[in-house]
Amino acid sequence: MTKLLAIMFAATGFYVLADSPRAAECGQVSIAEMNWASAGIAAHVDKIILENGYGCTVTLVAGDTMPTFSSMNAKAEPDMAPELWIHSVRTPLEAAVKEGRLIQAAPILSEGGVEGWWIPRFLANANPDIKTVQDALKHPDLFPAPDDTTKGAIHNCPSGWNCQISTANLYRALEAEKAGFKLIDPGSAAGLDGSIAEAFEKKSGWLGYYWAPTAILGKYEMVRLSFGVDHDRAEWDSCSAVPDCPSPKVNSFPVSDVFTVVTKSFAEKASVAMDYVNARGWDNATVNKVLAWMDQNRATNEDAARYFLERFPEIWEKWVPADVAEKVKAAL
Repeated sequence: MTKLLAIMFAATGFYVLADSPRAAECGQVSIAEMNWASAGIAAHVDKIILENGYGCTVTLVAGDTMPTFSSMNAKAEPDMAPELWIHSVRTPLEAAVKEGRLIQAAPILSEGGVEGWWIPRFLANANPDIKTVQDALKHPDLFPAPDDTTKGAIHNCPSGWNCQISTANLYRALEAEKAGFKLIDPGSAAGLDGSIAEAFEKKSGWLGYYWAPTAILGKYEMVRLSFGVDHDRAEWDSCSAVPDCPSPKVNSFPVSDVFTVVTKSFAEKASVAMDYVNARGWDNATVNKVLAWMDQNRATNEDAARYFLERFPEIWEKWVPADVAEKVKAAL
């Protein structure tokens, strides 16, 4: 036993010495752990990889879009926002990047954050003619309203959400009421999720608003329908997203740009990790699966990050050199 401990101590000392130049170069790093699941998981993935693969010392701090961006822009703290939905900070972010305070790295959601009207995959497979929202509106019988099966149902967002406004305007623009559809208020986010779960349990039709990445879309396979037109930002800003717009037109939901943003000081002190930050990104289907596992297992952000790293090495190993990948896998 004494000999074994001596060997282990020597080996540990060797790795500490081997990692010390990289650790010294990387130093202390602070990462925003945003208050929604996908961003929280990403923060823990970064922590595990930066600490074990690059020798950084990482501290996670609570974050949200506007406070985190404002702090990074004004005080260079924290060092990194792994998942920043930039539509709400686009103009000041562009100025901060131009002036050299912040660096916009890779899009962490490679497809962006997506919104739209969805139907179950099993229904899409059984009705291959339904490719667009307009196609779905020809079949109110396939999407029975919960309180009146003679009508079709379009499930809206809960009250107070911006998507409730846009979905209501699109409902009017598409003349869905004339097509035999009712607009259903789910009452809450849980009610909206419950309506999807019930549709899959009963194998009945469902049509309505949802977004990705989310746990629900990891658990239940859904198909996003086209509105048959490109996104018109001017129309969206002037009418589609405006309450009770008098003359709404058919429009597509915007795709949200979601990037990793770091401070200039991070790029300088953790330059060894910038290739990783500039390479990192995952698709919505993968995030949906991780979120679904997290929800089903009542797991923490850290649990879900480890689940991702253990189950999806074919994705994250492409973000780092082989020697870094081996250190991360050994730590797991």
